[in-house]
Amino acid sequence: MRRPYHKQLPLAANPVPHVHAQELTALSGLLDGLPEATGLVLKDLCPRGTSRKKGREGMTAEQVLRAMFVKQTNGFSYDELSFHLADSLSYATFCRFNGPVPKKSALQSNIKRVRAETWEAVNELVVQRAVDLKIETGMKTRTDCTVVESNIHEPTDSSLLWDCVRVLTRLMSQARDEFGLTFNDHSRRARRRSLGIQNAKTEADRVALYRDLIKVTNKTVVQAKRCAEQLAEVECGDMMAMLKVQALCAQIEHYLGLTARVLSQTERRVLHGQSVDASEKVVSIFEPHTDIIVKGRRDTEYGHKVCLTAGASGLVLDLVVEEGNPADSTLATRMAERTKKLFGRAPRQMTFDGGFSSQANVEDIKCLGVQDVAFSKHIGLEVTDMVKSLWVFKRLRRFRAGVEGIISFLKRVFGLDRCLWSGFKSFKAYAWCSALAANLLIVARHLLAP
Repeated sequence: MRRPYHKQLPLAANPVPHVHAQELTALSGLLDGLPEATGLVLKDLCPRGTSRKKGREGMTAEQVLRAMFVKQTNGFSYDELSFHLADSLSYATFCRFNGPVPKKSALQSNIKRVRAETWEAVNELVVQRAVDLKIETGMKTRTDCTVVESNIHEPTDSSLLWDCVRVLTRLMSQARDEFGLTFNDHSRRARRRSLGIQNAKTEADRVALYRDLIKVTNKTVVQAKRCAEQLAEVECGDMMAMLKVQALCAQIEHYLGLTARVLSQTERRVLHGQSVDASEKVVSIFEPHTDIIVKGRRDTEYGHKVCLTAGASGLVLDLVVEEGNPADSTLATRMAERTKKLFGRAPRQMTFDGGFSSQANVEDIKCLGVQDVAFSKHIGLEVTDMVKSLWVFKRLRRFRAGVEGIISFLKRVFGLDRCLWSGFKSFKAYAWCSALAANLLIVARHLLAP
């Protein structure tokens, strides 16, 4: 008979009969068997020169590592992560929280403090454990490149100039409110010119609007330089005021340098019709490290090229975030060397995308001890130069196609399609967090497999 309510609820929580809860349990046991990973994270949380016995007790290294996994696996923001850690018994138990859960600012501060090199070292420990558990052998690997976008808007010359004006105006407004400095605000005029450029019907109208927008930006630059000089002469009565002055001056100088580059490239492209090399362009004043990546005839992307190597188990064995847009053919040998260093021996077989193909790469990789080296496209190369037989080549070519699914898995589930962290160092850390979270989940699923 159906009742309106339970007369007495159980005193102890029942175990959650869900596959994800089982994955968390398996993963918890895996991490318990890797105390070295916790030690690596702890070194970044407590750098040399700081005492672990003084100050307020914060998140443990174990909690930081596990909270990172929960965040990347679910694509949570830090606010959402804080809520789910407090709301979910499964997540709270997995992350070892038995009391109040940290706020979003504490979670962000602790996770972002861990360097990319540390996450890479933790990933190596996970891969080695997978080898010990016979989940991965490292005898057959596949390598490919993809692009991870920066968290920026679509760049245009007009939008970049408008960004420069509004950011410099915001910084000068802070100086006015806190230290009484004065300046002329040209942001309204700059915004109108930027919108006018987007809606201009003729090239002549667009160029005329660009000339005025450049003029307005130059006026704002003059105002910002004068504001920085006045800030340097401000007499501070206490340490906090002095630190605010120094921070404002540093920010103004930083954005003045970027504004000068944006003005230069806009004048060269729009007013003089010159071509600006991609390596010289600034596509965002907020993420100036962003590269322009054009692969073949596909759309232009703004971020960084990421070269990764995966194994037969689906684990991401290695990952490198590139600077610039190097040709794939220049990366093959280095990725093979890194894989050999990871396992202490060369893989027996390695397969690459067609862009990595070259005779020199075949010879160099085979010199490392690799028996079969296959490229999905091998123009100018004989099959027998790469592998033992055509049958082996076809098998390796089909095996390489699986890396596309691994990349898709990383982008769809673990946020590798777009980096939401600021700065190039944080970009690399974010990419490694995505790969590490994916590897942890894959190993946990292998452990649960019948």
